[in-house]
Amino acid sequence: MSDHSAAAASSARPSWRQTLHVYLEPASLRMLTLGFSAGLPLLLVLGTLSFWLREAGIDRTTIGYLSWVGLAYAFKWVWAPLVDRMPLPVLTRWLGRRRSWLLLSQLAIMAGLVGMGLNDPRLALEPVVWCALAVAFGSATQDIALDAFRIESADAAHQAALSATYQTGYRLAMIWAGAGVLWLAARAETPGVVGYQHSAWQIAYGVMAASMLVGTLTVLLSAEPVQRPLPPSKNAAEWLRGALIDPFADFVRRYRWQAVLILSLIAVYRISDVVMGIMANPFYVDMGYTKDEVAAVTKVFGVLMTLLGAFVGGVLALRLGVMRVLMLGAVLSAASNLLFAWLGTRGHDLTGLIFVISADNLAGGIASAAFIAYLSGLTNVQYSATQYALFSSMMLLAPKWIAGFSGRFVDANGYTEFFIGTALLGLPVLVLVALVSRMKTAPSP
Repeated sequence: MSDHSAAAASSARPSWRQTLHVYLEPASLRMLTLGFSAGLPLLLVLGTLSFWLREAGIDRTTIGYLSWVGLAYAFKWVWAPLVDRMPLPVLTRWLGRRRSWLLLSQLAIMAGLVGMGLNDPRLALEPVVWCALAVAFGSATQDIALDAFRIESADAAHQAALSATYQTGYRLAMIWAGAGVLWLAARAETPGVVGYQHSAWQIAYGVMAASMLVGTLTVLLSAEPVQRPLPPSKNAAEWLRGALIDPFADFVRRYRWQAVLILSLIAVYRISDVVMGIMANPFYVDMGYTKDEVAAVTKVFGVLMTLLGAFVGGVLALRLGVMRVLMLGAVLSAASNLLFAWLGTRGHDLTGLIFVISADNLAGGIASAAFIAYLSGLTNVQYSATQYALFSSMMLLAPKWIAGFSGRFVDANGYTEFFIGTALLGLPVLVLVALVSRMKTAPSP
């Protein structure tokens, strides 16, 4: 009997070939291309844009303030219920609920990228800002619709594969939008002409807009996933309670006064990295690094080092525990900013840049892996999606708000003082991690 059961279990278990074949299934390939369209816009309105603006002669104070465009991603949970429930005239009847929102958001992203490219920030900055806002809101909306599309496209057993191909496409797009756009702009420059050339950026952003067609064609050629029945309509008060109040109330009930410490840690854990990151690209321009150098070192090699750091962080968390690695990540993230202060004293030093980027991105990957594991462990399964979304939004609000003033600080005090200051911002994080690690674990929900 036991032999028969073992044989049955063995026959039911898929072979390695069948397991790996899941990545070639249509649903997985769709998530690869849709992940690409999701990852493309992020850097184009943040890091890459700051490089372009600095090369165009825009002052660093203004560049810092314009980083607040990225707050659209931190507030996307506000209009997520509309994307989840509201049909779009004509489009929803033609494509269905998920694909209609995906198509609309992708068209908004493409239009915004084309608008950014057509306008020269040196001559008129305001149109570039409005187009960047359109890209950010379109991108955040695409994220909302795409999460629902992915979840509804396959059963639970296939979700890991869909997530893996989505992340692969997302990372490839970040390399293309980080390194690729700088490489394109460098190739499009007129030989022999020294200085800023708007036409090169116009071509580069036009190619980025065209690259969004990868996702658009996928949406048009895909089938609408099986519709989930919508929950009964609620009035505004009931929706607000279920979406915001209940998840936070549950968290406070479980952790009581300790919730203040935990929420404080969530709000500031990545502050050193986020505040410093806004001025990184202007720093590269001012230090005389070329587009090709920045593309190769920070956008390709840097992404690979981040992935390595995430892997190392995950392994260390399993071996040493999440809280110890959380502390390690906080120390390394703050310390790596001091390396940028050192790099600022060396002028154009490509070897130094490679060393600093290696250390900074490795530290960032370790910190991110530990932080994600920590946030995941805080959530109640009953409110897991909502609590995680709110926590991940909270971790960006204060750092991104403070980061908006980073350019003003650099203009007043210089890069060396700025990088040292961002390292010092990490000191309260160390105190909070130490305090939280001493807390007793809250009872399981």
